Amino acid sequence: MKIVAINGSPHADGNTALLLNTVLEPIQNEGWETKLIHIGGKNIHGCRACGACFRLKSRCCVCGDDIFNSLLEEVWTADALILGTPSYFSDMTPELKAFIDRLGYVSMANKGLLRHKVGAAVVAQRRAGGESVQASIHHMFLMSEMIIPGSTYWNFGFGAKPGQVANDAEALDNMRNLGENIIWLLKKLKG
Repeated sequence: MKIVAINGSPHADGNTALLLNTVLEPIQNEGWETKLIHIGGKNIHGCRACGACFRLKSRCCVCGDDIFNSLLEEVWTADALILGTPSYFSDMTPELKAFIDRLGYVSMANKGLLRHKVGAAVVAQRRAGGESVQASIHHMFLMSEMIIPGSTYWNFGFGAKPGQVANDAEALDNMRNLGENIIWLLKKLKG
């Protein structure tokens, strides 16, 4: 099995990365392939609604002037996709929003390349905003016919400064449980 996690935070080693790595721990212990890709602060623009992906059906975006297309093969070959972001004014980072808008569109244009993959959202937040962020990510998952696993609570962690989320023991337990539920779900789906 292959699980890809996308870090939408501009901090490659911040709270979002810590949460994503905690989700990946049990998956790595299972011996499955994992990859954490950092897109925060990198050159990725939003969907231009040109419709070329529907005309060309090439499994990529016609706009090749940023990092987006270089990420697609990792996503298409993954069994599960975990998207992580800090809460920015109760929404995701602009880089992650650009990524999911284009990802969902290219997937739909090519007969549902995300269909039946497992999808999980992880949010780092200072005090609040995580619920709307998670909902935005889940909307793309559901519209793409992906399967969303649950956990013991919302997939949030609290911390303002980099590394502070390590003090949120409940969040870390929840992230490990999310990883275990991803394993369980993939075994049921692929079994």
